Amino acid sequence: MTLLLGLDVGTTSVKAALFDSTGRQLAAGHKEYRLDHSASDRAELDAETYWSATIHAIRRAIASAAPDPTRVAEIASRVVAIAVSSQGETVIPVDAAGRPLGPALIWLDNRAVAEARDLGERFGDAAVYDRTGVPAVNPTWTACKILWWRRHEPDLFRTTARFLLVEDFILHRLSGRFVTDGSIHCTSMLYDIREHCWWPEMLEAVGVGPERLPELVKPGSVVGTLSPQAAGALDLPVSVAVVAGGMDQCSGAVGVGNTGHGVVSESTGGALTLQASVGRHGADATRQTPVYVHSAPNRYLYCPVCPTGGMALTWFRDQFGGQEVARAAATGRNAYDLLTELAAQVPPGAEGLTMLPHLMGAFSPEYDPKARGVFYGFTLRHGKPHFARAILEAVAFMLRRNLELLASAGAVSTEIRSHGGGARSALWNQIKADSSGLPVVTLRGDDAAPRGDAMLAGVAVGVFADLLTASTAMVATQNRYEPNPAHRAAYDDAYGRYLQLFDALQPLFDGTVGEGRGRS
Repeated sequence: MTLLLGLDVGTTSVKAALFDSTGRQLAAGHKEYRLDHSASDRAELDAETYWSATIHAIRRAIASAAPDPTRVAEIASRVVAIAVSSQGETVIPVDAAGRPLGPALIWLDNRAVAEARDLGERFGDAAVYDRTGVPAVNPTWTACKILWWRRHEPDLFRTTARFLLVEDFILHRLSGRFVTDGSIHCTSMLYDIREHCWWPEMLEAVGVGPERLPELVKPGSVVGTLSPQAAGALDLPVSVAVVAGGMDQCSGAVGVGNTGHGVVSESTGGALTLQASVGRHGADATRQTPVYVHSAPNRYLYCPVCPTGGMALTWFRDQFGGQEVARAAATGRNAYDLLTELAAQVPPGAEGLTMLPHLMGAFSPEYDPKARGVFYGFTLRHGKPHFARAILEAVAFMLRRNLELLASAGAVSTEIRSHGGGARSALWNQIKADSSGLPVVTLRGDDAAPRGDAMLAGVAVGVFADLLTASTAMVATQNRYEPNPAHRAAYDDAYGRYLQLFDALQPLFDGTVGEGRGRS
């Protein structure tokens, strides 16, 4: 039986999953890494970490699928295709051989504030949205980061042969080709999502030509086969087809069957994102809803993004969850599960404790990179369980806020298909259902992005006739969480506090508090 590999290179880990041709997941592997936050506005990573983590995750998935060590080579020999998705916006400067010349600037990195302002003033938000689907120019977008390099590290900028996103970097390591697709590049602010080509005026403004970017192909395309070097590193045949999967949010939407009208999904990984499949760009007259190029053919994706979704809980675990981490190591349990068990001890609304989870700025729909994380309303009564629950509720409130945004753009939902690491938490799923008033549905299997990648790989090499056939084989409901009417009033009150808190603090975030004092 032929096998398919899905590989997703995320913000804090690489995940690989192995599927057979009936769509059954056989095994998975992953490798975590930590970002370098040497300053409050910086987020970097040694780009070689992506490749070493990819090798680890793929080899682990294949080894886990083998019934015994003597069968690993047999399992590997059956792999026919691998599709790659990744986080968006993160950019890596490389030489002509694909070797990194500096660290990857992670999408969370906010150093390019002046560059974002200058590009915003030059083009205007309306023109940028029409060309790229990006509602506001901010330091997240790749174009701003490249311009920062040009201004602040001119030697690196001058010697860089190609500026690659993470998917591009891994595709090159796998196939030897510098190649990318519109799904991963749609939020770079370098790509015209209407014409499906580079945006010449933006490239000129940033100071790069198409020759310093990868070759464009359609999402879901076969870009080549494994190079001998990659095949040796992964212990896979050189005949394995390499497929461009697109951005992780888009391949994740594929992985939960979100490829047609009327489906809304959400992913709580490092970030919180929502996805709604639509047929065209330009349907949202408010110009507030981010529009991506879908990994599914001839589709777009509404995709509101909030930078620190699950990452807020990761931060809490790393800074204040040492006891839970130690217990997890001693008992074989998961530290996140132990933290959510604490949160379950606290009633809805966290007894008045409210959090703003904007640890790296606010995104959709507020678009304020200067926003910061806040805990408000705690007293001597509040303890670690309250803070854990406030984090879970804050992410649920961001979800509700963006569901309202999608509804205003015409993407009304009757249920939420949930994926990402947060979907493993029954408590978090219930909080999301109670807060939004909508059922939350989880899917069988692990992460949706690797599953979506495997579906795209299967279609690309003819294992499946199309994505609908692949979805029928590979997407199945696991659990359904209905809203609890008894909790609605408490969550409406807590959500109101959440909105009021942001509105009250926004002048402080923006540095406008006190302006005009002392004037007559």
